Amino acid sequence: MHRNRGSIAVLMAVALGAFSGARVASAQTLTTLVNFDGSNGRAPQASLLQGLDGNLYGTTYKGGSTDAQGTVFKVTPSGVLTTLLNFCAPDGCKYTGEQPTAGLIQTADGVFYGTAQGGANNSGVVFSISSTGSETVLYNFCAQPNCADGHTPNGLVQVINGDLYGTTYVGGLGNSLCFPGLPGNDGCGTIFKITPAGALTTVYSFCSQANCSDGDEPVDGMVQGTDGNLYGTTSFGGDQEAGDDGRGTIFKITPSGVLTTLYTFCSQTTCSNGVIPIAGLVQGTDGNFYGTTLGGGSGSRYVDGTIFRITPEGELTTLYSFCVQSGCPDGAEPEAGLLQASDGNFYGTTYVGGNTKAACDSIGCGTIFKITPTGVLTTLVSFDFTDGAYPLAALIQDTNGMLYGTTTGGGQSNDGDGTLFSLDLNLAPFVKTLEPSGRVGSIIQILGTSLTGATGVTFNGVPATFKVASPSEIVTKVPSGATTGTVQVTTPSGTLSSNVPFRVIP
Repeated sequence: MHRNRGSIAVLMAVALGAFSGARVASAQTLTTLVNFDGSNGRAPQASLLQGLDGNLYGTTYKGGSTDAQGTVFKVTPSGVLTTLLNFCAPDGCKYTGEQPTAGLIQTADGVFYGTAQGGANNSGVVFSISSTGSETVLYNFCAQPNCADGHTPNGLVQVINGDLYGTTYVGGLGNSLCFPGLPGNDGCGTIFKITPAGALTTVYSFCSQANCSDGDEPVDGMVQGTDGNLYGTTSFGGDQEAGDDGRGTIFKITPSGVLTTLYTFCSQTTCSNGVIPIAGLVQGTDGNFYGTTLGGGSGSRYVDGTIFRITPEGELTTLYSFCVQSGCPDGAEPEAGLLQASDGNFYGTTYVGGNTKAACDSIGCGTIFKITPTGVLTTLVSFDFTDGAYPLAALIQDTNGMLYGTTTGGGQSNDGDGTLFSLDLNLAPFVKTLEPSGRVGSIIQILGTSLTGATGVTFNGVPATFKVASPSEIVTKVPSGATTGTVQVTTPSGTLSSNVPFRVIP
C-alpha cells in the first residue's frame, strides 16, 4: 500500500495516561503573508529556505499556471511572491517532474536543488533550478531495472564534500515486503548520493536485513551530524515484531554506506515511545538529535504523536506526548520535524488539534508550539482556517529573527489552498553560515540581514578577511588559527552572532 504524508494511519491504540502538561502562549504575532489560490500554487508541504539573496524559496505540491502540478516560488520576507517554475507546464511532467513534497537546498554557487515526482519514468526526479527559474532535470529515477536506483525521492542534503544525499520512499534492492503491487518494483526505499552534475550512486537499500530490521519506507531526508555521518528515520520496519512491518527506526549511515540502526520505535509497552517517525531529525547545539513521531505516546488518543531526543549512540528520551489534555488543545499528529531557534528552544507544528475545533471538523486545524530541550511545551498558535490549517512543513528561522512556515490548507482563497506565514517572537537578528563546517582557507558564505557596511568578521574570535556581496551575504574564508565556535559579524547597528557554532575541520 502507498502511504502519503497527512494520511498515514496509525494502526495501534496506546494506553491512556498523562505525560506532562502544555502551557498556553504569551503574546506573539502571526502574520499571513501569502494566501495560495491555485494560480500561484496550492497545498505547500515543504519547508522554506532562506536564499543567499535574502528571499525565501519553496515549493507547492499542486497548482500553478494552467495544467501545472506544483510550483517553485520565491517570496520576500514581507510576502511578495514570484512563481519561478510551473511543473508540467508547458512541456509535460516527464520533462519537469511534478508534485514536489520536499523543499529546496542552495549551494554556494547560488543554484537550488530539489526533488519531485513524475519525470521520464514517472518515478521521480532530482532537479536543479536557478534563481530566475531555469530548471534542469539531473536524474530520472527507475532508470535501472526493477527501480534498483529508487522510486519517489524525498528531500536532499549537501554534505561537506559537495555531494548531495537523499532518500527514496520505495525502490532499491531490498526485500519485497513493502510494495508488491507497484509495477516493476517492490523495494522498500533507498539512500542515494548524487553529484551536482547528476551522477547518482545508490548507497543503501532498506529492508536488506531479515524482517526489515534495518527499517523501510523513509518519508523525509537526512541531516549530516557533526561527526560527518548522516542521520535519518524510516516510517516502518525495525528490529521488533509490532504489527505486520514494524513501527519505524532511527538510523545512522556513513557517507560510504555503512548503516547502523540506532533505535526501533514501539519497543515499549503500548508504544509509549511513539510510532511511525515520518519527519527528519535536527541536531541540537548539545550534540543530540531531536524529532517527532506521527503516532504513539501517552496521550489520550491512538494517533497523538511524540517529541523525542536521541543521543548519537542511540539512547532515546520521550520529551512530550501530544493530546495529554481532553480535546487535544496542545495539538496532535506532528508530521514535520523541529527547528532549534536562536533562543535555544525547539519549535514545530502539529497537523491537527488546537483550540479551534469548529473551523476544522472538530479535530482542530493544527498548532505551532515551542518546547524546551527538557520537554516543557507551550502552544503558541492554534490555526483557525482563516489564517491557515493543517501544517505539514517544519518551520525555519530567518536571520531577521522571525519564524516562517506554510500550511497545506486554509487561508482566504475560496478553496482553502494554504498559506505562508511569519511568526514574530521578538527574537533578535543573527547570522548563519551556508556551510556548517569547513577547513582553514575554505570559502564560506555568511547569511544575514542588513550586512551592508560590515566592518569585521571573526571565527571564534579570530579575525577573517571578507567581502560584503550583498545586504544579505558576506563571502569570507576560514582564517588560520580559527577553532570551532561562534561566527560574529560587526555591523553599523551592532554585532551579530551565529545561531550555531561553526565547526572547523582539522
